[in-house]
Amino acid sequence: MTIRFPKKLCPDDVIAITAPSMGVPASLHTRLDLAIDVLKSRKYRVLEGQCLRAVHKNKSAVRTLRAAELSDFLLNAEINAVMPPWGGELAMELLELIDFEGLAQVKPKWFSGFSDLSTLHFPLTLICGWATLHGPNLMELGSKERDVTTEAIWLILEGERGEVVEQFSSPAYQTDGSDWREQPDAGFNLTHKTEWKRLDGSTLPMEFKGRLIGGCIETISRLAGTRFGDVPKFCEQHKQDGVILYFENAEMAPCELTRTLLSLKMHGWFDGVAGVLFGRSAAPAVTDPTLQNYHDALESALGDLSIPVLYDVDIGHVPPQLSLVNGAMAKVRYFDKGGMVAQLLE
Repeated sequence: MTIRFPKKLCPDDVIAITAPSMGVPASLHTRLDLAIDVLKSRKYRVLEGQCLRAVHKNKSAVRTLRAAELSDFLLNAEINAVMPPWGGELAMELLELIDFEGLAQVKPKWFSGFSDLSTLHFPLTLICGWATLHGPNLMELGSKERDVTTEAIWLILEGERGEVVEQFSSPAYQTDGSDWREQPDAGFNLTHKTEWKRLDGSTLPMEFKGRLIGGCIETISRLAGTRFGDVPKFCEQHKQDGVILYFENAEMAPCELTRTLLSLKMHGWFDGVAGVLFGRSAAPAVTDPTLQNYHDALESALGDLSIPVLYDVDIGHVPPQLSLVNGAMAKVRYFDKGGMVAQLLE
């Protein structure tokens, strides 16, 4: 399968906003409006969907309406990008209602965000061949000041085809976030020094390359063994380039994470991949030395792999995070307890 990249975003392009999973409650509409203002300040036209500014039973609307609106936006040739406000929990309800084979026949457009949106990134890349952007959600762009790692999303969305975009590990990350209800324009509280780590314990520099595919492990792991999450097929299709798997953990406790990774291993997800990136875990830390912790989970499931495994990378629910393009050729370099990801915008 050939990976197809959307055209770069330019002034006067249309960005559509719909919530295929969780909608935005009234108490956070000010934050949403600030994020939309950022798009407008970059000279984009914004189209709001009907499935956006409400929440009922953990969703923005019933699944048929959400699927229909998302499909319409993805198929509409006048729309250049779809940027949901954030993820949620039930995007999986939409998968069997969307004609991904039909989307494979039309020009791709940018679809961006993370968390439960990974549920949709996967089939858009694995079935449709679209390059999609796993990175900051729209709501995270609504802050008065944004860090350089978050702002790198524009290097991808507005980058020229054929350009190589380099992103480096962040200087610091957030552990305690601000309440957007009380501070609608708050940015991240970057207080803790970032440190990427090798699972084998070494601090020596290393480098590997391949096509990126990954996302939120809670959601994409549920797609293993289905046509929506056929990672082994993707690896076979791109075995000449190699594949880099990346994950981020939102809330899995260590034992559940261990089981999930072992299950993916049994599904063949790690067969033949060039390397693995794992983001900082957002789940509560386990400090009791007699219990399995986050590092133990990674070591238990991935410690015997004969490929590079990096963890505590800038990916996921502990911000800031890199903007990673599913389907893009990438080179990962680890050095000085940090690193760099260079991606080719084909």
